[in-house]
Amino acid sequence: MPTLTQQVLATMKSRDTEGPFELYVTRTPGYLWALLFKKLRVHPIAVTLLSLVIGCASGYFFYLPELKWNIVGMVLLIWANWYDCADGQLARMTGQKTQLGRILDGFAGDAWFFCIYSGIAERLRPEWGLWSWVLVVVTGIFFHARQCSLADYYRNAHLYFTGAANELERSADIEKQYKALRWWSKDMLQKFFLFSYASYTRGQENPTPQFQQLYNNVRERHGDNIPAELRTRYRDFSRPLMPLCQILTFDARVGVLFLSMFVGLPWLYPALELTAFEVLRIYVNLRHERECKKLMTAYLSTR
Repeated sequence: MPTLTQQVLATMKSRDTEGPFELYVTRTPGYLWALLFKKLRVHPIAVTLLSLVIGCASGYFFYLPELKWNIVGMVLLIWANWYDCADGQLARMTGQKTQLGRILDGFAGDAWFFCIYSGIAERLRPEWGLWSWVLVVVTGIFFHARQCSLADYYRNAHLYFTGAANELERSADIEKQYKALRWWSKDMLQKFFLFSYASYTRGQENPTPQFQQLYNNVRERHGDNIPAELRTRYRDFSRPLMPLCQILTFDARVGVLFLSMFVGLPWLYPALELTAFEVLRIYVNLRHERECKKLMTAYLSTR
């Protein structure tokens, strides 16, 4: 009988995009929740909605100045993240994978941090005035959002090129789906989600022109049947970037958030997103683009 670790690994998309911390601290508890939800016949989207509610609730406890309540917020956020892992694992276990589920999954994470930023802004407001809201709005919209979306895009790109999964979508394809639906109809909610998803995907594509050229050429020529040599060459430069993308997504970011609460300096979290995390995003973006350009040049020379 497979061990628990082996069972968890079987539900993961790729070990390249998940480190030991994610495996044991995030994915394993998420897998156990997924087993329970599977037994109870809970749909993955319902799990996503539960994570949305729990994660948003955590924001209130980061607003309160007492550390004991901040710890409650930390527990809620960890719990929400376990459910965020469980929904994807449950979807793969049951074959209930949907585009709407992926869209809601991304929306849930954004909603968590909207509430967390709001809590931090209100906590700082008595001392900072409206500048507290300026800090969190600028950080959330112009830094946090693009850091997370770029890291998520590069992880999906890695999964596509290595053959582990294909959840990499083009904004043009999503827009076609969106335009095929009518606003004032039973498809109105789906149209709204597709409209938002297309906008989100364009935001991922814009800072990656070299990758777009490579991806479009490879997709048009090979589809999902990427030659083994091309897979290997892409994986060789992309795999070392995956731990950096992990830093830009959830675990390291939340570690900084928790640290800022423990030391009683809630402004420290957005301040580090404005500086250290943004420097890392720029580095990962430039390095990935440079390697894609080199690979594209080599790829075209063989055609």
